[in-house]
Amino acid sequence: MKPSNNIWIRRQQCPCGDWKCYIKYEGDDQSSVSSQLVKSETMASSSSSEAVFTPYVGQIFTSDDDAFEYYSNFARKNGFSIRKARSTESQNLGIYRRDFVCYRSGFNQPRKKANVEHPRERKSVRCGCDAKLYLTKEIVDGVTQWYVSQFSNVHNHELLEDDQVRLLPAYRKIQEADQERILLLSKAGFPVNRIVKVLELEKGVQPGQLPFIEKDVRNFVRTCKKTVQENDALLTEKRENDMLELVEACKATVERDPEFVYDYTTDENGKVENIAWSFGDSVRANTVFGDVVAFDTTYRSITYGLLLGVWFGIDNHGKAIFFGSVLLQEENSHSFAWALQTFVRFMRGRQPQTILTDLDSGLRDAIARELPNTKHVIPLWHILSKLSSWFSLPLGSQLADFKADFDMVCHLESVEDFEHQWKILVARFGLISDKHIALLLSYRASWSLSYIRSCFLARMLTAEFSQSLDLFLKRILSAQTCLQVFFEQVGIASNLQNQPREGMQYKHIKTCMPLEEHARSILTPYAFNLLQHEIVLSMQYATTEMANGSYLVRHFKKMDGECLVIWIPDDEQIHCSCKEFEHSGMLCRHSLRVLGVKNYFELPEKYFLHRWRLESSLVPMDDQHVQSSSDECTQAFHSLTATLLTESLISRERFNYVHSELTGLLEHARNMPVIDEFALNMVANNVSES
Repeated sequence: MKPSNNIWIRRQQCPCGDWKCYIKYEGDDQSSVSSQLVKSETMASSSSSEAVFTPYVGQIFTSDDDAFEYYSNFARKNGFSIRKARSTESQNLGIYRRDFVCYRSGFNQPRKKANVEHPRERKSVRCGCDAKLYLTKEIVDGVTQWYVSQFSNVHNHELLEDDQVRLLPAYRKIQEADQERILLLSKAGFPVNRIVKVLELEKGVQPGQLPFIEKDVRNFVRTCKKTVQENDALLTEKRENDMLELVEACKATVERDPEFVYDYTTDENGKVENIAWSFGDSVRANTVFGDVVAFDTTYRSITYGLLLGVWFGIDNHGKAIFFGSVLLQEENSHSFAWALQTFVRFMRGRQPQTILTDLDSGLRDAIARELPNTKHVIPLWHILSKLSSWFSLPLGSQLADFKADFDMVCHLESVEDFEHQWKILVARFGLISDKHIALLLSYRASWSLSYIRSCFLARMLTAEFSQSLDLFLKRILSAQTCLQVFFEQVGIASNLQNQPREGMQYKHIKTCMPLEEHARSILTPYAFNLLQHEIVLSMQYATTEMANGSYLVRHFKKMDGECLVIWIPDDEQIHCSCKEFEHSGMLCRHSLRVLGVKNYFELPEKYFLHRWRLESSLVPMDDQHVQSSSDECTQAFHSLTATLLTESLISRERFNYVHSELTGLLEHARNMPVIDEFALNMVANNVSES
């Protein structure tokens, strides 16, 4: 074990606070090492049940390693293990012969006894077994290959059963992920026997079914103890030096960006403890898009022992936008409180309406104390990523059914319905006394839709935003050798000048309603597409006017699920019971339907939030010019496709031909590089000339 580069991994400690409980994230390469380990162990054990044919003289292998792996798999299936014996080499061919033998081959040579009073006598397992596989290297047509020159499968000892052969030293391996977990538990004071029990629980295996035994864990801990101490000293020194370099980098950045802000704390020895920073672009962006903030604390550096916190917002194009970053030495309420105080100070005292975080009791306490007027929301993706770790062992094959029912309960709109269905869910799967169910229930006001549906979230709970956030994190998190390089990566990724221009998307009209035309001229393509979707769907809803001037709105095919829309004409206020406008800042289909009934051809200005308007874009756009060019292209394509549709419906043969050609054409177009507005304008000119 040696000091590595700066490796970022997902936080694995479970928010329940139990040391024996940690999270294995699905689909993540770095943090799912344990999940991959379980899979590899399963594959290794299942390989013994797969067909492994008996080696034979003349069998060809591309390398000696392939041959050893093949013979090892054969040996495991047949109840023994192998080892590498003699190898022979020459000046021309290098190593040209490899001898693989049974682990009980040969005889133990007597060792010179140590100068001790009672030397230990270790019984040898070697008994002169003659089972072997000899390889010889040859070069055929310039290609090197190895062939089996001798093979014997005659043993002079008893072969082992499957449950015994896995305990042979050759098959007892402590994988890297388990090594890290063992060292973590050992440093926390866990004795070896308890470490083994924890690993058995985490992997969901019966006692004694790990791919290693307690003796292996004890030897590993003993071997690593000195190395770990040396590495800790080296990493402590590296952390102190790199944190000082990071402070100097922040000071230098102030000279280039006067609006750049940073702050840090020191411990009793004057060492840098926590540090936070934000760029001038981020501070300016927060004045427009700081109404909802996501504080991501997913990753930590195992090299420096620091937790990474990143503040994000969502811009008017639906993309994650960087607000600030912090590195914390401790994951407790005090550290999180300092981080939140510092962030608000960076943002010139502005506190968000809503803050999104992962489940963390220390962070929840800090938010309640430092941001008392801010609604705390936990995105559902943070919870869903933990369900397998929490419930795969108690539920087993029922896990998939539980996830489906859990998702249904999460999206219930009524608090009463949620509370009732939650009790049914927990009872059905026998989880009434489960600690993680209790944890989720204590946080329900922060993640259940029924509790947060009236909170303004600016569509930050969508899968698209989650992907945008992950994309940003992957751009800045890599195996860098120092924090200064990481700091520079964050600066590059967050620089608005490096962001792609968003004004090139064409906003196509679907209904020809003046209301839609008006919205297209005000909103960004992202926001307009969302509102346009609601406008199109609003045409499928029927309205019933009530005595007090309010309306019941329901889908023409569905007699239930109706919404109550209240219309106040004096100041043009409209409120829907679905709370979509309060939730995302976009009018819902129900409200739009009522406005249509009231003969509104333009939406009132108050329902175009500043954060969704084109004018709020942080990167300049030439959208109007692109839009007019796109309109000409659209008219030309409409005429062409209408004619093509008419001709293709004349016969089945014509339809099949047109369908096949268009499918290929579409695939080709998607693979073409994106053109800029000048090329788009040129295309429009070509269309008009033709």
